[in-house]
Amino acid sequence: MPAVQRGSGLSYRPKAGEIPTLPGVYRFSDDAGRVLYVGKAKNLRARLSNYFAPLHSLHERTRRMVTTATGVEWTTVGSDVEALQLEYTWIKEFDPPFNVKFRDDKTYPYLAITLGDEAPRVVVTRNTRMKGAKYFGPYPKIWAVHDTVDLMIKVFPIRTCSDSSYKRAMTTGKPCFPGQIGRCGGPCSGKVTIEEHRAIVDDFVSFMAGNDKRFTSRIMAEMRAAAERQDYESAATYRDQLQALEQVLQKSTVVLRDGVDADLFGIEHDELAASVQQFIVRGGRIRGVRSWTVDKELDMSTADLVDGVIQRVYDTASGIDVPREVLVPELPEDAEGLEAWLAERRGSKVKVRIAQRGEKATLMETAVVNAKQALMLYKTRRSSDFVARTQALEDIRDALGMPEAPLRIECYDVSHLSGTNIVASMVVFEDGLSRKDEYRRFSVAESTDDTDSIYQVITRRLAHLTSAEPVETIDETTGERKRRKFTYPPQLLIVDGGQPQVAAAARALEESGLTGITLCGLAKRLEEIWLPEDPYPVILPRGSEALFLLQRVRDEAHRFAITFQRQKRKRDISSVLAEIPGLGPAKVRELLKHFGSVAKLKDSTPEAIAEVKGIGPKLAGTVHETLNSR
Repeated sequence: MPAVQRGSGLSYRPKAGEIPTLPGVYRFSDDAGRVLYVGKAKNLRARLSNYFAPLHSLHERTRRMVTTATGVEWTTVGSDVEALQLEYTWIKEFDPPFNVKFRDDKTYPYLAITLGDEAPRVVVTRNTRMKGAKYFGPYPKIWAVHDTVDLMIKVFPIRTCSDSSYKRAMTTGKPCFPGQIGRCGGPCSGKVTIEEHRAIVDDFVSFMAGNDKRFTSRIMAEMRAAAERQDYESAATYRDQLQALEQVLQKSTVVLRDGVDADLFGIEHDELAASVQQFIVRGGRIRGVRSWTVDKELDMSTADLVDGVIQRVYDTASGIDVPREVLVPELPEDAEGLEAWLAERRGSKVKVRIAQRGEKATLMETAVVNAKQALMLYKTRRSSDFVARTQALEDIRDALGMPEAPLRIECYDVSHLSGTNIVASMVVFEDGLSRKDEYRRFSVAESTDDTDSIYQVITRRLAHLTSAEPVETIDETTGERKRRKFTYPPQLLIVDGGQPQVAAAARALEESGLTGITLCGLAKRLEEIWLPEDPYPVILPRGSEALFLLQRVRDEAHRFAITFQRQKRKRDISSVLAEIPGLGPAKVRELLKHFGSVAKLKDSTPEAIAEVKGIGPKLAGTVHETLNSR
């Protein structure tokens, strides 16, 4: 259908009756025709209505997307599977800025068997596109896959030499060099025929696919038979083979039953990024591990992330590369459609489920712990990388037209609850790293709006730079030098917001008479950077180190302001409750613990309050009356 467009803002919202209740795919676009976001739904009307809820009820990033968009269009399809396929096609085609971006941490090594060759060989490679090859892994470390190959060829002596060495050996009749030193078991070694070698290769593939017991049991039986007939040399060979297999198996920790064939995904995420850990389990053992990070733009639940991860991982997979079972932390809305889509690729039934108990749940916990650590490491490495920080500061300097890189950055954010309990935060980053000892908090007694609050806070902060007080004082008792607070001026001053907030901060900066301080605002739409009196924003490249640093500074200011605002609210409400006769500290804690927030406690009925341990009907009525009289 054509795009529904009715002017700017949310006036493009279609009427509910215009949207079908069928499954389909939708996309939001801006006035330039750029696709901003692509999504799918079982019921298009139900899903799209969520985006057109009151703006204040939407998550910040979702609100940013729908207010940036100027049109929405949809395409109905016949099934959930078709919706899934079309959504993924559109995401790859349009690269929408508000859909998640996957970033593999690295290229992983695989163990590959070149089944398309006359005499297949085993090779360690990072190339996953060799025609006719069968892959095992990925392995987290290159040495791990080399160790596996060294052990495996002791039991399954297959070809390891290069194609040129193989051709030369087969032409001349002289074994290849690896064959001469016992490192190649292919036909080029002169020990086996092509047919015999192919049978060994099949056994190699079968073992790596998870058929462990069959080979260990067979070798054990052959070792015992050789010992009984006193063929101790053969028995020793079988013993060495058995030990090699056991070492290979030890590299894959036994965590599940032998018959388990599954991929397990652990996910940890915050507002900006997500970390995914994939455990590849075959024959009850972890055969491979992968990890990657996901850049998020919209507010996405774990279930939404699971949906995108499954699509990405199995987009080109087929056959046994798709496991019988996919274990996830939460089921996506269209789990049945995903199962059908996966079944098409595997050629048999695939189950997507939550690991709720037992050994699978234990492994899921391990995957989630790894995901948490990986997310923390990703953020730490990116923020602590000296080269990246230097590049970020230089790019910020160039983008904002500053004379030098901003070695000290201060960022301010305002937080309030429906115009009450107004507070503001100031966070400091020096050389791209946070200086928490320099953070400051402000209480704003009275204010007309956010811009007035920003003006007041910036005025108060800059007053410390224009004060006539000495920068340093000496303690008469200890003789220590003490530096006065707020004495270091920032090279860059950031406010959380767009043109109105920047204009208010610029007025405070101008009235202070200070120079040499660059001012900008970072708006929560498409992360535009606004400069004073500039009608157009500065747009930094998505994923750039400069934008990552500015986002981190802004989000830290927001976190610090929210934390202070909540602490202040809690202190205020606790002091009010403490004044009620018969309501001591323990009962105050029970009330706040039971309702979870002051707002829910205030909106609750006397009957609901009376259900709290230790609170009777009379006391509940007093609490309700006290809170609602303020």
